[in-house]
This record gives sequence, structure tokens and C-alpha cells, in this order.
Amino acid sequence: MQSNYTHIVLGLGATGLSVVRYLVAQGIKPLVMDSRRNPPGEDVLAKEFSDIELITGGFDCRYLVQAKQIIISPGIAVDTPEVKAASDMGIEVIGDVELFAREIADRKPCVIGITGSNGKSTVTTLVYDMLKAADLKVVMGGNIGIPALDLLAVDADYYVLELSSFQLETTFSLNCIAATCLNISEDHMDRYCSINTYREAKLNLYPQSKFVMYNRDDELTFPLEPLNQNTFGLGVPEGDEWGLSDGKIFHGDSEIMNLNDVTLIGSHNHANLLAAMALVDACGVDKAFAIEVASSFKGLSHRCELVAIVDGVTYINDSKATNVGATVAALQGLNTHLGEVFLIAGGDGKGADFAPLTPALEHVAKVITLGKDGHKIAKLKADSISVSSMKEAVDQAAQLAFSGDIVLLSPACASLDMYKNFMARGDDFKLCVEQLDGQ
Repeated sequence: MQSNYTHIVLGLGATGLSVVRYLVAQGIKPLVMDSRRNPPGEDVLAKEFSDIELITGGFDCRYLVQAKQIIISPGIAVDTPEVKAASDMGIEVIGDVELFAREIADRKPCVIGITGSNGKSTVTTLVYDMLKAADLKVVMGGNIGIPALDLLAVDADYYVLELSSFQLETTFSLNCIAATCLNISEDHMDRYCSINTYREAKLNLYPQSKFVMYNRDDELTFPLEPLNQNTFGLGVPEGDEWGLSDGKIFHGDSEIMNLNDVTLIGSHNHANLLAAMALVDACGVDKAFAIEVASSFKGLSHRCELVAIVDGVTYINDSKATNVGATVAALQGLNTHLGEVFLIAGGDGKGADFAPLTPALEHVAKVITLGKDGHKIAKLKADSISVSSMKEAVDQAAQLAFSGDIVLLSPACASLDMYKNFMARGDDFKLCVEQLDGQ
């Protein structure tokens, strides 16, 4: 057994591979461990780095306790017994985002950090598009798309990072020019002992930021200590806040644009847009570029995505709604819709409490449930319909809905009980809707 590994990479996959590439470029030969027998990226590692040792099927404490630094993938909990044993001995445990932060530490703040339970990818992409429209050199990644360390290949003006609570647990020196926590609702309760510990992980971003933008409609996003801060929200703004008034977006008392000119669907997406505009404004970018993007941005796949209108019924794919908060936001965003809303929900609830769905379901005409925890959601609404497949769910909804109504897939659950991922679930929904259209 070789015992002189100074750096150990825990978890392979895309993130682990990016860490290996970074360390090797620094002249460091790490050891890689993964609890899975055949981790994703194993073939790539063997091809690119044939001399890098990979241990699979578990974490070997004998190596961990002799390392100087452990770089842990977001999917591995820091309180995993073997990791905690090393941490208790004073061995540094960090993530790939922390390595990224240290690499750019001598630069002026150039990172825009975005976290929250829901809407992260939408806001990250909006900010990216707005900065691109301003002809700035910008890249985005982190929890979306490209691992943070791989972004270092580009000498960008701005790095726009989507950051999960898991990533923020092991990030301490990310010097953001601007950052936000969009919202906080129960998620990953199979990993966190309470919503407070989950919140603490999210808000770890704030002290690492020059400017903080939080959601005044969600008290859980409020900073724990006073900072250089501002707020966004769906109400009328006061002072320098961002908000809505008379169907228009305002920054303080300055009118920005009419909501009728915004292409995104739902009030939750209007909140996302406000956050993105505020972050870009904090970077000194002219509001004209934010308006330009807001007028054309139609949203991301699987996030309140308009799939089709069949016989006057609108079908919306919100498969990315993998927690209760996301589904509540989607339903609240459709509150002003004049027709009926038919909800398809269910999957793996990850230990979450579904009770917060109850008020939002009052405005739903019928709930159609499927998946492992679908029966728990069905109990919240009288006369719910339980089905065993997406096709059956879509067919049931199509029979019940009339012209002017909406059929919304917003599961409030993860997808792994039935699908490879939420994208596969959303694609199945879209396929079933297409089959309706062909009937």
C-alpha cells in the first residue's frame, strides 16, 4: 500500500475528473476513491491518466488519515464516517469549488454566485445571457453544466456559478462580486437533519460575497448578519429594492419594463428574472441588456416548459420540480390563470413533508399521481387519481381537461424511482403529449 498520497479525490464522475485534471496540472498525483463499484468516468480516467490509482467500492481510511487534503464530490456527505474520521484529525476536506476559489483569489471579484432550492439554473442562465448580451467574456458552470475547475480554461470577465447546498458545505473563500439565495424550501431531507442545517449550508455563500441580493418574500433567505445587501420580491419595491408594481418591473422608483413583454411563464419566474436583473445591475451592466434578454428568454427545458397546446389545452413540463417548494412555486405562478389546472405529481419524495403542498392544491382541479410516493400526495386532495405510468397520467388529464385549461407536470419529487433522471421523466411526458397530438 502506497501511503504517500497527499491529495485524495473522493467521488469520480464529471466533478472528480475535473479535480484530477486540475491537480495533475499542478504537478500533484492524487489517489481517487469512489464508493461505487463502477463509477461514471472510470473509463475516461484510465484513458487520460493511466498512472492514477482508483479504489472503488468504498473509502479506505488508511489512506484518508494520511492525506494533507481531501477533495470531496458534492454527492458525498461530509459526515460520512470515513471522511469525518479524517476531518477530526485535522485533515482539510474541501470541494472543487473551493479549489476554484483559491485559484482566482488574487483577481478582483469576478464570480456571480447563485443558490436556492429552486430556480438556480434559470437565474444562472439569465445572468449568463445578460452578460453575453453586454459583449462581456463570460462562462457558466458549477452545479449546472461544466464543473467549476474546467471553467479556468477561459480567462473570463465573469464566472457565473450555480451552487448547490452540497457544494457550499465545502466552499469557504469564494470572493463573489454578487450573490443570491433565491429561496429555501425543504429539499434533500434525506441528507440534512433539519431545514435549518440545509439553510445554513445555502447561506454560507453570503459571507463570501461583496454584494448580496436576497428574496424579501422568503424569510429563510434573509442574511444572518447585516451585509452589503438588497432585496427582490413580487411586491412594490421600497427604496432601492427590485419589485413589481402595476404589471411592471421596477428598480426603486425606476420603471424597467412591462411584464407583458416578458416571455417567461409564471410569477415564480418573474421573481427569478428580478434576481437576475439585480445581480447583473450590481456588476454595473446597463439595464438595456437585461431588458433585451428578458424579452426573448423562453426558459430552460423541464422548467415550466411549454410543450404543446392540444385541443386548446396547454401542457407544461416542469419535471425539474424535484421538491415540494418547486411545485408550490409553479402552482402559485399559475394562480391568475383563468382555466383549470390539472397536476401530475409524484416520484421519490426523498423524505420530504408534502403538507406544504396542501394550500396550493386548493386551486388545482384534479391531482393525478404516480411513482413511489405518489400516494402521499394523493391524500392531500380529495378524488385524486393514481396511475402507474406517465402515459396513463397524460391520457387521464387529456380526458378531463377542456380548452383553456393547463396540464402541468410538476412532480414535487425526484425521478429515480421510475427514471434515470428528471430529464428522462420530462422527455417521457413530452412524448406522451406528442402522441396525444397525433391522435
